[in-house]
Amino acid sequence: MSMVLEILHAEDNFHLELPVYSNGISCGMPDPQYESIGGKMDMNKKLIRNPLTTFYARVSGQSMIDDGISDGDLLVIDRSLEPEDGKIAVCFVDGEFTCKRIKLKRDGIWLMPANVDYRPIHISEESNFQIWGIVTHVIKSF
Repeated sequence: MSMVLEILHAEDNFHLELPVYSNGISCGMPDPQYESIGGKMDMNKKLIRNPLTTFYARVSGQSMIDDGISDGDLLVIDRSLEPEDGKIAVCFVDGEFTCKRIKLKRDGIWLMPANVDYRPIHISEESNFQIWGIVTHVIKSF
């Protein structure tokens, strides 16, 4: 269940606009129109909605791999967002951090992995439980 969390605060005090290719990048046959630039994008503005409550954390583990979250990925986490059924959240459960999908059922809160090798976690009244933040983006590393 545990996930080692290396927490980094999101900084938005600088702007770095990078070119965006308006035609997209072909994953099939090469497109000769790749030179078309459609503008510039600041990744801080794209990834960070609430700078004061946004953090990054590096993923350790494979429990969310079927949702596209892999070991080594960087999560963008917003602590100001309300938890909702179906959202992916970073949670603190019984002294450990974990990243799971929130599932609200009649018998309570369940934290659902996205890998059949892992079991869902039922949050009981005895659990020391806190939803630490909602995952808004996943930054992949190759």
